[in-house]
Amino acid sequence: MDWGSDLWDQYDVIDKHTQSGLDLVERYIKFVKERTEIEQSYAKQLRSLTKKYTKRGSKDEQDCKFSNHASFQEILNELNDYAGQRELIAENMITGICVELTKYLQELKQERKTHLSDVKKAQQNLEASFKHLESVSHMLHLLKSAKHNAHARTHTAEECRSDYAAQLQKYNKEQNFFYYTEIPQIFNQLQDMDERRIRRLAEGYCQFSDIEKNVLPIISKCLEGISTAGGKTNEKQDSMLFIEQHKSGFERPSDVEFEDYSQGIKPATSDSSLNPPKVRAKLWPFSKKHKLPAAEDFSHLPPEQRKKRLQGKIDDINKDLQKAQDQSDALEKMKGVYEQNPQMGDPSSLEPQITETAQNIGRLRGELAKYESWLSEAIGGEESSNTINNNTQHRLTCAHISSGVAADPTQNIYTEFDDEFDDIETPIGQCTALYTFEGNSEGTISITEGELLSIMEEDKGDGWMRVLRASGEEGYIPSSYVKLTP
Repeated sequence: MDWGSDLWDQYDVIDKHTQSGLDLVERYIKFVKERTEIEQSYAKQLRSLTKKYTKRGSKDEQDCKFSNHASFQEILNELNDYAGQRELIAENMITGICVELTKYLQELKQERKTHLSDVKKAQQNLEASFKHLESVSHMLHLLKSAKHNAHARTHTAEECRSDYAAQLQKYNKEQNFFYYTEIPQIFNQLQDMDERRIRRLAEGYCQFSDIEKNVLPIISKCLEGISTAGGKTNEKQDSMLFIEQHKSGFERPSDVEFEDYSQGIKPATSDSSLNPPKVRAKLWPFSKKHKLPAAEDFSHLPPEQRKKRLQGKIDDINKDLQKAQDQSDALEKMKGVYEQNPQMGDPSSLEPQITETAQNIGRLRGELAKYESWLSEAIGGEESSNTINNNTQHRLTCAHISSGVAADPTQNIYTEFDDEFDDIETPIGQCTALYTFEGNSEGTISITEGELLSIMEEDKGDGWMRVLRASGEEGYIPSSYVKLTP
């Protein structure tokens, strides 16, 4: 069955059907374009999302050392790669489906226009032949009805009859060719065109799926990477890392000692009542911490953290020193090659680089020695820094004063708290605060720039010293924050 044989008289139907097929191709192209716009928008939103939650900066880099933070960053990286695959799907659909089908659609439109034009031409030719036949037939009819010479009329009628017969034979031949050969061929060509359109459209349908299937292995890897990142989290490891990062190295406060003031106690006077002795402030570890000004030797940090930072600095300097040494060795070798082969280069041209590298090595060695010295001091002074809290104990005393009556030695003299005394140590020197320091760590106190302080315990090599304020508050401060007063 074919269009030429079975639909020879359905020109209008074929015209509408082929146009409907082309319209479907055009609709499918628009559909794919809108799908690609959705993919591109989705990918763009995913990239914006990953960028928003990706951590940056030194503090964020510090957090990323924890496995749960690092896993989340890996998930964001995988999601960003996943967004790239969605973009690839959109790009391949545009180039593989939309562009190719649009080009093919234009070819089909032109082919269909040509075939329909051929049908119209054939119809016009057949109609013209039929009109000529009608004109000959009409003339013959007129001759029959005309009142002329019988002989002449008969002769003319014979000629017209012969012409009519010839024209009728020609028309029948053309009509037979039109309905049995020409129109069936054109309609079959339109059928072939429509079937090719359907096959190409079917390929486009399959491409719609295949393009996404081609990137599924990579998408699966991205999803597997997300699952793998989730499995990398280690709560115990994170807890240990948190301890290592923030362990101060200080010891817990020891018990407050009780001192017996029952012997030699003096009655309270009006002066002592108005101006009671100051009790040292309690050292409490849960107060709000303020970031301290950073010192080059990291003396603003607790002992454990200071040692870690110093060791990290030493490791970085050693890496830079090794690079500089390798660069120096390479320059010396190159200089030797130039000296043996002058045509390759001038040895003196390397002198500035060699000098600069040597100076850099000297500078790095100086810094290395400085930080190693500070590390040695920090390690040597660890014992003294661990005793901060034991040297800052609270001492409370109490005494019983009987009003105007001699004390009875058998009476319990600790039934009331009347006065508090501090066991005052003798200062070993004076110093002035160069900077304001907020003492928020266990065992430390706050000082103000320009404040005069009494030195109760000198720096033992850990970068801390114990001082006494005029208010009676005592505790540890960084040694680099004060200068000694003569």
